[in-house]
Formats: sequence, C-alpha cells, structure tokens
Amino acid sequence: MALTLTAADLPLLSAGASFCGTGGGGSPKLTELMVRSAFSEPIETVLPADLPPDTQCFAPAFAGSTLLLSERLPSHDDFGQLIAVAERWIGARLEAACSFEAGGMNALTPFLFAGERLIIDADCSGRAVPTLDRTSLYIARLPGLFAVCSTGAGGVALITSERAKDVDGLMRAAMIQSGGAGAVLFAGFTARDLETASLHGHLARSLEFGRALLETATAPVYTLADRLGATLVGEGRIVSLTQDSRDPHVHAAEVAGRNGSVIRLVSRSEHLAVLVDGETVAAAPEYIVAVDALSRELIEVTDLRLHRHVAILTRPADAWWRDFPQRAAKLFPSSYGLTGLDPEW
Repeated sequence: MALTLTAADLPLLSAGASFCGTGGGGSPKLTELMVRSAFSEPIETVLPADLPPDTQCFAPAFAGSTLLLSERLPSHDDFGQLIAVAERWIGARLEAACSFEAGGMNALTPFLFAGERLIIDADCSGRAVPTLDRTSLYIARLPGLFAVCSTGAGGVALITSERAKDVDGLMRAAMIQSGGAGAVLFAGFTARDLETASLHGHLARSLEFGRALLETATAPVYTLADRLGATLVGEGRIVSLTQDSRDPHVHAAEVAGRNGSVIRLVSRSEHLAVLVDGETVAAAPEYIVAVDALSRELIEVTDLRLHRHVAILTRPADAWWRDFPQRAAKLFPSSYGLTGLDPEW
C-alpha cells in the first residue's frame, strides 16, 4: 500500500534509514536537511504496480566519500545535468524516482525530486551496500540499465555494461576525477522492471523502525527489540577493536556480554556478521545494528569505540533476499572474501 508522508514523518524516515544502514551508508541527517522543504506539503508515494508499466524510472544517489559529502555539501542542482543526459540517452522523460539504498543518506535522496517527479516506494538494496553488483537492479541484469555521474568541472560520464563490476569501477574512477564524491543516477528501467527487480514497502518499514526508536527511547533495550521485531543478540562493553591482517578494511569489535558471552561484530563499510561465543548468529543481508545502550544512538562502523556500551540487534532481511538464496549470496560475508560466516539459508 502506497503512503502519504508528512513533515512529521521525515525524522522517523531518517531514523529508519540509519537502522537500515546497518552501520554504513553515511548519516541520513544531511539528506534529511536537504529534503525538508519538500515536506512542506504532504507527499504521495506510489508502488511500482500503481504506475503504467512503461513509466521511465531512475534512482538518484550520492556516491564516493561520505566524509567529503559532509564537507562539500551536495545539492539538488547536482542532478540537473545528469538527468538531462539520461533523458537524451533514452529519448524520454524520467517520470519517477526510487531509492538506490534504503540505508544511510541515500534512502532520502529521491525526495529531492518530490513535486516534480513521482516518488516510488521501491528500493534496490534494503540496506547499505558498497558496490553495484549487490543491488537488485544489477542482480536482475536488466537490459538497458546505465549510470550517469559527474566527472568534475562540468563533465558527465554515461556508463553501461552487462558487467556490474565494470560499471562500478568506471563510476569510482569518475568520482575520483570529480574530487572523491558526487552525484550519480541509475536509469534505463521501468515501473514494470521494479515490480520484480526491487524491494517494496521500504518507506513503511523505515517509518516503523523510526517510531520504535523514538517511542522506546527510555525503555529497556529488549523493549526496543520487541518493537522492531528484532533479536537482541546481547549487550555489553566493547573490549577490543581489531583489524584483519588479510584485509585492512575488515574490522571486528569484541563485546563482553553482560551474561558472560563473547560477542564479535565483524564489519567492513557496514556490519556483515555477528558471532556469539564463536558461532555466527546473523550475517548480511540481515540487518545487524549496534545501538549505544545509554543514548540509543545508532552506531556507524566508524563510531565503534573501546569501552562503549552497546547493544547488538538483528532483524531478518527483506523477503526479496530471503526467498531467493542465490540473490542473498551476493551479500553474504563470503562475497567480501570472509569465510566461515555465511548464514545457513
């Protein structure tokens, strides 16, 4: 069921986007501020099935370093030239925007276009993901899919390939050329494509998560878990932070659980797995969230600190992943080169 969203829903959507980021994707606070004016009037969203099947759609996002994006503030204008190039390429207007990532700052990016384009309650990942080959559009191998991104100094690159890794690599090169961060959009797909090649209802889910976080701010952590439909893996103090000798991008936080258990949170740019006493209890694409047990702040990977008191929550992934293990395998820890952590699905 499509939603009507109001200004009161925006902070809830932002909190939900933080939860879905599972420690990555950057803070949605920046895009929350950017889209606030769009919520001066109620926003009607639609589901893919509500649109004519041939409606041309696009997914806008910011890519590159989230740290740079917080220093070089992006804007709606960053997408103008990209949209013009995309529309010239397909010979049609882009009518509707969906989100590329339900987690982190890009969860709210489509609302930059509220009022001028339709907003679709559809998403391409369900959580924060680091590469294109881990998104539903590229997993579905849609014909005609392409990316448009800035290369800096007014330059634009249009990239299309049957191999997602090629698109990902060229897009990263363009981001470096443009200074390390910038706008990107994905197009070449229709509402018909989104019916099977996207996750539906993520806005409703984000609202649910956001309300749970707000309404249980002073309640015990297990109450928060119950409201989220999540599992409370454990609660305790971070006693060590280690780096994988084989991959410097892989980190592990060891938490001394209050019940005597040893909890190990394995992360890269987002949380990938959690183990209790050496056994994996959850792994991507499931939601894995670290929450400050005192402030209830949702903790990003970069904010894990020694002696911080945290609670670790997990929640099942969207059915788009759960019902098709071959899709989920694209997000399993083994897809990052981490062995022995994959869930048994």
